[in-house]
Amino acid sequence: MTDPGAGNVNDPIDSAEDVAGAAAFETPESIADEVRDEIRLGHVQDDVSHVLEERFEEAGIRARPEEVDDLAEEIEKDASS
Repeated sequence: MTDPGAGNVNDPIDSAEDVAGAAAFETPESIADEVRDEIRLGHVQDDVSHVLEERFEEAGIRARPEEVDDLAEEIEKDASS
């Protein structure tokens, strides 16, 4: 007999592989959108380039420093308007 309150091993959120795999679907654009939203909410006070570099690293995304800086400038403009 199974516990009706227990998660099913086939549920995506209950599988460690699926949770780890969800991060693999992050793109530079999705990360930029998240950072932009967090800035608007006042949750990001740090240098945006630094935040992007950290998030890209966590997601396994490689980007040239000048690309990160350009994207950070774009995000800052968008978030301030």
